[in-house]
Order: sequence, then C-alpha cells, then structure tokens
Amino acid sequence: MKLKELYRKAIEIGIDNDPRGRGEVSADLRRIREEYEKMRSDEKEIFDMESLQNPYSDSRILHGSGEEEIKHILIGIDIEVGEVLLAETLRKNGTTIDLLFSHHPEGMAFANLYSVMHMQSDILSRLGVPINIAEHLMDGRAKEVERKLMPANHTRAVDAARLLGLPFVCLHTPTDNMVVTYLQRLFDTEQPRTLSDIMDILRGIPEYGNAIRNGSGPKIFLGSRNRRAGRIFVDMTGGTEGSKDIFKSLASAGISTIVAMHLSEEHRKEAENNHLNLVVAGHISSDNLGVNLLLDKLLHGESATILECSGFQRVSRGG
Repeated sequence: MKLKELYRKAIEIGIDNDPRGRGEVSADLRRIREEYEKMRSDEKEIFDMESLQNPYSDSRILHGSGEEEIKHILIGIDIEVGEVLLAETLRKNGTTIDLLFSHHPEGMAFANLYSVMHMQSDILSRLGVPINIAEHLMDGRAKEVERKLMPANHTRAVDAARLLGLPFVCLHTPTDNMVVTYLQRLFDTEQPRTLSDIMDILRGIPEYGNAIRNGSGPKIFLGSRNRRAGRIFVDMTGGTEGSKDIFKSLASAGISTIVAMHLSEEHRKEAENNHLNLVVAGHISSDNLGVNLLLDKLLHGESATILECSGFQRVSRGG
C-alpha cells in the first residue's frame, strides 16, 4: 500500500466512525469549500488545500510524497525526536522502516489541533445540549487552546524525520473516533447498571487490561462502584478537553455518567458540582484501543510489519 492510499483510507475510516455522522461531516466540508471559493487570490495561496477533503486538521502526512510503498511501520502513541532517532538507530542495525506513524499530532497538525475541537459542538448537540450553548462554550475553549499552542516549537520531530528521509504520518481524530464509536456502542448494547459494571466492561478489553497490569488502568473519579450509571456519554474525541462549563448542560440533557480518556482537576470539580459520575478509562490505553481498531480496518488484507514503540501495544481483532 502506498502512503497516500493508507492515509486516505484512514481518513475515510475516521469519517465512517465520526460520532457526528457522515452527513454532518460532509456538510462541514461543503462549508469549507464554499469559504475557499470566496477567498481572495492571496488568501488561497496560503490556504491548507488538504482541509477541502480531510475534516481533521490534526491528521496529516507530515513528511513524504505519498508515493512511498509501506510495508514496515514504526507506530507510537507519540513520535517525537527521540522516536525518530530510535527509528534511525533501528535502520542502521538492519531493521526496515518505511513509515513513522504517530497517534498524537506533530508539526502543522499539532499547531492546528484547536480547529478540530469545533466538532464537539455537534456531538453535544446530538446529546441534547442546545447548539447555541455548545458553540458558545466551545468557541472560547478552542481559542484558549490555540493561544496555548502558539508558542510551541511544533516542527521539531517533522524536521528530524525530513533530515533522515523518514516518511511520517499522524492520525489523531480518526483514531479517537474509533474508540468513541466502539465504546459507545458497547455501553449502549450492554446497558451497564452501575459504575462497577462499567469498570468490568472496560477490564474485559485487552488494552485496558494491559493498562491495569502497568498501573494505569481505568478508575472511578466521581461516584462509587454501586452508583447507578444512567445515561452514559463516551467523551474521547474532538482534539482535547472541551469547556469545563459544559457539565451543567450535560446534566440537564440527561447524562448521568461520563467515560473519558482523561480530565483535568478543574474539569473534575465542575463535573462534581453538577452531580455527574466520572469514569476515566485512561489516556494511553484508550489511544491504544483506537489505534488498534483503526489498524484492523486499515491493514485488512494487507501484509505489513508493525514495530511498537512509545506506549503502543498491538492488539489485533482479526480485521
């Protein structure tokens, strides 16, 4: 499979599993194209053309022409300068590496991480949060994240890959979409009665079982084991944490329990103020689940060698 084929397929899989639904994603892409067509010529010169077909600004081919044949992939939850140098050391020792695959964004994908956060507004609206409230709160939070990202030296890992001639891709939101869809469907089917039941379901998933053995498994952050789960919201996609002020609206919309990758202490306190249960499944373990689910579909029928690094452990579900 060529790099450009792998990349395009991953984006399509991400769209298929987007919690907003393909229709909403398509409408968003049409809006972006309409805005592009109205731009001045000087604005078009600096416009990110990839955004006309890829709705996820945090997922890009960071280095490479796209024509590279991919059969040996070094995959990590993070690929930073250290992992790039690890890849070069492995190559010098005779290991073939055709591609660096990172879950978390680097380069321009990291700089533009805030842009993908607006998808959270549509997700919240589908749960019953008024769209005006969701958009208002998300606008402020996205701008806050943008300001935090601006000082970052975000091209370091990409520069290292370029100098060493290593193709490099990051797939963030498509991967997060996979874990959200998988877990939400699982909870909707199993209908766990208590938080203890939620924990039992998570423990039965290999990636979370591995995390437990590594000391970083799922935990109940708010509530008790016997507390009723009620309506569950799996909150694991859309760039990074949304506004801490959204919890009141979620409670009003009928959400009782949030299952999240991670949540700041400030967010946890706001969730507690609104009497929500909170289960933190785990960041790296959830990322592992998402990457593995994506790989099952992405590499189905393909012959590829996977090298694991940077917190990633391959678990195959047979495609």
